[in-house]
Amino acid sequence: MPESSPASQAQPDLEALREGFSELKPAMTFREATIEADRCLYCFDAPCVQACPTHIDIPLFIRKIATDNVTGSAITILESNLLAGTCARVCPVEELCEGACVMGEHYKPIEIGRLQRYAMDHLFEQDRQPLPVAAPTGKRVAVVGSGPAGLSCAGELALNGHSVTVFERDDLPGGLSTYGIVVMREPIRVSLEEVEFIESLGVEIRTGVNVGTDITADRLLSEYDAVFLGVGMGKVPDMQIPGEDLEGVTEALQFIRATKLAEKDGLEQLTSIPLGQHVAVIGAGNTAIDAATIAKRLGAERVTIVYRRTDREMPAYDFEYDFIKGEGVEFRFLSQPVSIQGQDGRVTGLECVRMQPSAPDDDGRRGVVPVPDSTFVLECDQVILAIGQEKHVDTIASFGVEVERGYARVDDGMATSNPRVFAGGDCAKLTGHAMTVTAVQDGKLAARRIHAYLNEIAPKVGEERMHGEKWLT
Repeated sequence: MPESSPASQAQPDLEALREGFSELKPAMTFREATIEADRCLYCFDAPCVQACPTHIDIPLFIRKIATDNVTGSAITILESNLLAGTCARVCPVEELCEGACVMGEHYKPIEIGRLQRYAMDHLFEQDRQPLPVAAPTGKRVAVVGSGPAGLSCAGELALNGHSVTVFERDDLPGGLSTYGIVVMREPIRVSLEEVEFIESLGVEIRTGVNVGTDITADRLLSEYDAVFLGVGMGKVPDMQIPGEDLEGVTEALQFIRATKLAEKDGLEQLTSIPLGQHVAVIGAGNTAIDAATIAKRLGAERVTIVYRRTDREMPAYDFEYDFIKGEGVEFRFLSQPVSIQGQDGRVTGLECVRMQPSAPDDDGRRGVVPVPDSTFVLECDQVILAIGQEKHVDTIASFGVEVERGYARVDDGMATSNPRVFAGGDCAKLTGHAMTVTAVQDGKLAARRIHAYLNEIAPKVGEERMHGEKWLT
């Protein structure tokens, strides 16, 4: 689909951009972090630890902040999560650790995410790599994809002495963290700093290499002892409705990507991103929320999210929905797009039909059916598609891996049907929430299983690494 300018270009104010694209949650000062850390009860068998997919020892890292051992705090975090700087910013902490905090029953929960960021920012400012790296084993592992799952797996394997090469098709490494998480949650520099940290462990990252085109699966399998697939997801699929080829139709992830790359070169570059006055975003997941937020903060006069179900069925987190309502974004629920209208090759409107709830579908969600004679047109000059992503079925299958519903089929240790191939992250997320932190955990579990495989150790499938316990052999 075209990536050209809408008919009418909104003109954002540079000062408003600086304010609108600053991080939503600011960094803590020393005083703020100390006061917040002192509020923690340091629970035994803390529910926040159980709620964290990577099982960071949260009470311990917070206690170390309270005693001004911030480097020690960062080391505690890294022992469970090598991409903790990103996770501190983008994790849905309201649904995870902070949502489980016992202080939240009667008081404000501990700001675990911001405290984690405080510790990780401190470490990166020192430009330190404090983790011990094992002696080389002589074993080689290829990692396909440099997103959170791939980097987590690569880093954990490197710490255990294995030689790891990451293959990334994009020009910049980092995957979704680099290209797909809005600037207000994670500036691109944070992702690239974490990439440099993973490289400091001894990981080699080759960018601009498309596995399947530039290098084949067979070659990787012949040159490496094991392969980890962290290929994520692909482009937004077509909606199969008239008008998708009009100028002003944009994929949500491409829209977000443009803001990330612009921010890398200076916020003033954001003014060059094509933007309509009246923007319609199709979809109601977290990516749709992000795209709508960006459009509004770039200066669009009106932004409308169009979704064929009700607000009760929307995939976005509740706190994201609450957030976007405060941005002045409008909603058209129970509205199904049927065509994109245009004039002179440019978008002029989104034709929709009203829907009404019906019986639940096979997944237990209520179905929707069209309301007869209910077509209407939403005037807009830009349409952003946020309706999910295609799966990399061909790439996964080329490694001799069994595929289920488009995903790599894996066991609890992230092993596939091919004994030398492992997978994790979005490409293996058949069930459950696809989050950065779960991708990081997938990479960690896969690294443990690969390490066991390379050393001919009987793996304990599904067993979590205990806090502070090393699994080096």
